[in-house]
Amino acid sequence: MIKMENEETIQQKTRFDIAAALREFGVARIIILAFLLLLFVLALAKGLDVPGLITDSLVRVGMNGVLILAMLPSVVCGVGMNFGLPLGILAGLLGGILSINMNIAGWAGFFVALAIAVPIAIVVGVLYHMVLDKVRGQEMMVGTYLAYAAVFGMCICWMLFPIKNPKLIFAVGGKGLRYTISLTDTFGKVLNNFLKFRIGGITVPTGLILFWFLLCLLMYLFLRSKTGLAMKATGSNPVYAMSSGVNVAGMKRVGVVLSTVLGAVGIIAFAQSYGFLQLYNAPQTAAFPAIAAILIGGASLRKASVANVIIGAFLFQTLLTVALPVTQAMLESTEISEIARVLISNGMILYALTRATGGR
Repeated sequence: MIKMENEETIQQKTRFDIAAALREFGVARIIILAFLLLLFVLALAKGLDVPGLITDSLVRVGMNGVLILAMLPSVVCGVGMNFGLPLGILAGLLGGILSINMNIAGWAGFFVALAIAVPIAIVVGVLYHMVLDKVRGQEMMVGTYLAYAAVFGMCICWMLFPIKNPKLIFAVGGKGLRYTISLTDTFGKVLNNFLKFRIGGITVPTGLILFWFLLCLLMYLFLRSKTGLAMKATGSNPVYAMSSGVNVAGMKRVGVVLSTVLGAVGIIAFAQSYGFLQLYNAPQTAAFPAIAAILIGGASLRKASVANVIIGAFLFQTLLTVALPVTQAMLESTEISEIARVLISNGMILYALTRATGGR
């Protein structure tokens, strides 16, 4: 009798643990994961190149991963989602342009671009925080307006940039930077090609994934340092943090600067994988997919973790990668499939941005 009761207790505890794990993972993410698996099943049924889709998904995850990670510091420090991410992206683009202008190729060109972009991003991040500090409680809205203004302002700067390198300027007129700048002869694909290998028809961009994971690991360790814990305290309860002797304004500054720097690093990693630097209006809406991804990964406007970044990157980017070819194969119309892809991608972004808290 006692043995039967013990078995029932164990079964009830097991069911409780499973239910708790499912609630922790989030119903929304379970639905998205199920939809993603359905897309892969449909891809197999339609005879699509599934290993190729997985390869493309891994590339998209890696190239967007750092931009998604850039959201984490701003959320942790209490500023919320960094809608001003294009400010950091502009710093990264500037670093990439100057590196190309020096005609530095390969790994050297990649690291020179980072070395130029990071100090610029630090300065931009400090100035950005100074603005946000004046509009406490409205950081996300002001960040959006500020990012749009900076992008449009830089459109003028790109046209007036004093560079004569034919790789960078318009062929006609010889003035102004091009809309799209190729990285083929400089640092294009340096991360993607590093230690890459094929398995079962899938090409794994090892260097790109490792670069993202390395930054995730560094962020994970940083958030467990004294400064990282102070940032968490500031984001969770600024009044309590202040009473404990934490410099709340200073911790928010660290979070904003770190987010801006990751934005600069992220766009260089993105560009080397994509093969091009895109200027002018290209960075304008870059924050929205990154925000949607981390929210879908389980973050909220006040709480986020490295795990949310990784889960969100894989779910969001893989779904975007697989949705277009599958809908095209199912609907047999390029125009309709493109509409379906836009509906799926923007529907996910809209869903993520309208959530009050992660996983609910």
